Amino acid sequence: MTDYSSLPISEFAFPGPLRDQLVAAILDGSKTSTTATLLEYEREGEDLPLAGARELVIDSGDKGVAVIEVTEVRTVRLADVDLQHAVDEGEGHATVAQWRFGHEEFWHSAEMREAMGDPNFGVDDDTLVVLQRFRLVERLA
Repeated sequence: MTDYSSLPISEFAFPGPLRDQLVAAILDGSKTSTTATLLEYEREGEDLPLAGARELVIDSGDKGVAVIEVTEVRTVRLADVDLQHAVDEGEGHATVAQWRFGHEEFWHSAEMREAMGDPNFGVDDDTLVVLQRFRLVERLA
């Protein structure tokens, strides 16, 4: 078995039911895109991912379950997220409005506000978001 321990870790949401759902969607091929605010990268001091980069997807137990390869990265205003990106997130959203509602619930959650160190953290139309597309390279679980 290939050793992927040197790959950067890719975490989807926080550990728990949402992460489990997102990881399952990656493993079954229905999730091929993801979104984060640019502020999350800035707060963590992380560079934006680059096309061609590979990442180790971890589950809620911090176990590596898949390797993905970034195929595209773009930064847009939240108001400019397109339907294809929203659908490709694999969460069952049929409209951008549904996708945005779900994401705003996450971004405005107490857990996210705590992670951002800002009890009033929120997003609006002008918030810059990082849209990432990826492909599943290998299932490890």
